[in-house]
Amino acid sequence: MTEHHLETAVSGRYLVEMPDGVGPFPLLTGFHGYGQTAEDELELLRNIPGSRQWIRLSIEALHPFINARGQPGASWMTRRDRDRRIAENVRYVDAVIGKVMAGYPFDGRLVLHGFSQGVGMACRAALPGRHPVTGVMLLGGDIPPEPADLARLRAVHIGRGDHDHLYAQKCFEADTVRLQAAGLDPTVTLFRGGHVPTGEYFEAAGMFLAKLG
Repeated sequence: MTEHHLETAVSGRYLVEMPDGVGPFPLLTGFHGYGQTAEDELELLRNIPGSRQWIRLSIEALHPFINARGQPGASWMTRRDRDRRIAENVRYVDAVIGKVMAGYPFDGRLVLHGFSQGVGMACRAALPGRHPVTGVMLLGGDIPPEPADLARLRAVHIGRGDHDHLYAQKCFEADTVRLQAAGLDPTVTLFRGGHVPTGEYFEAAGMFLAKLG
């Protein structure tokens, strides 16, 4: 048996929501968690105070399936062909962000928000993605091992629920140390709750976003 790979065109799906006014506006781009959809991440972005002054972009992963609730969902990664999937995802996200930047009144500021599995995609979109970021917001998921030069993330908000069984405290602390070792001073939020963000998280995220806007 020999294994082969064939590249083919696959359609990706994304949602864009515009602020009132004529702009130009900053761009807030979100990446959903495992088994979720672009609608789920867009709702998270909407709940961040001040986000209605930003173009909100929610990108759906390329790998759809029916999740545990019997509803459509998608995944960013599988274990098989990991490096190949990472490269494909980065090219896809680069293309979506570039299309939105060109087609909407964009002012040059780009912030990425990742939830759970989407944290890895947010990091990879910034590093090695081709669009320089103003900052990243990482919620309930660990920073993947391969991105280098984390200083290029520029400004980081990292959040975890204190009873999150999917993103362990030791991983949260290790990620914070890793960011600090890169010369960053991350805004760290440990909120009361589990894996799903609460109002306490959104308040902190809004304060971070206001500093970048």
